[in-house]
Amino acid sequence: MLKNRSALPRLDYLVAFQVAAELESFAATAKELNVSETAISRKMKLLEQHFDCALFVRGHRSVRLTEQGRKLLNGITPGLNSISLISQEMMADNTPATVRMSATNSVSSLWLMPRLHKFRQANRNITISLVSSDRDSECLSEDFDLSILRGDGNWPGFDARLLFGETVFPVCAPRYLENHVTIPNTGDLLDQALIEVSNNHTEWLNWKTWLAHKGHDPDRVRHSTFVNTYPLAIQAAVDGLGIALGWGHLVDQHLRSGSLIRPLNEEYVRTNSGYYLLTRQGSQPPGESEIVAKWLLQESAARKRFDDA
Repeated sequence: MLKNRSALPRLDYLVAFQVAAELESFAATAKELNVSETAISRKMKLLEQHFDCALFVRGHRSVRLTEQGRKLLNGITPGLNSISLISQEMMADNTPATVRMSATNSVSSLWLMPRLHKFRQANRNITISLVSSDRDSECLSEDFDLSILRGDGNWPGFDARLLFGETVFPVCAPRYLENHVTIPNTGDLLDQALIEVSNNHTEWLNWKTWLAHKGHDPDRVRHSTFVNTYPLAIQAAVDGLGIALGWGHLVDQHLRSGSLIRPLNEEYVRTNSGYYLLTRQGSQPPGESEIVAKWLLQESAARKRFDDA
């Protein structure tokens, strides 16, 4: 326990004294501490009364330390610096670190968002700042610590860790099948209401390329609904508008809840592409970004393998 506490002056007096000693001006000290010059002058007078000695020699526009003032400054400076340092460290401990992430619209909406609450519950000191975009150039900006993109795993200048592969199969709402005939094989999809995504990513599977993989004439494909993003296509399927292509792991929440089903349970197309977690080579992201990366990889490891059949 601290003894002789009555010998200690107020901390705000000592802080003002240290600044005034450095700036050699009560007016400059007042500006630095955002108080009036009168308040600074009063604090210094009360500090001098506390020690019963003069701490400054006052001039017309400046002040300078007396011998006693120099003694006080030398004595309090290490202590004030220590208080400042420990205060900064404790405040930093309580301030959430921000990890900046980018991901495609589909991954952001359908895979990441349903999981972020669980991560937040376990990591109160980490904030994830997420930007969603289907433009690879935007997602690969230096503004981000982590990115999730679809591709073959080769991004020059980046380390890529696979989160999940690309397994694609038809999905629809249960009520869609209630109002339509059964769909015994992939060829019967040609007579159904097919939901399509219109975008500039020609390398992504669409109904024509998926059915072509199954040996059907792509020119026979008839679409009933076009949307411009994949999350909209999935929502359209949930609403019973037709059958969409479901990317394994992006639709797993809907499959578990039963809002979507697989009308052709064992039919899928597996590609050589996948969704990868990217980090820039040679960069030094905050340590918290590796915590987020490990969590994402753990979520990936726990996933259902849709192509196990």
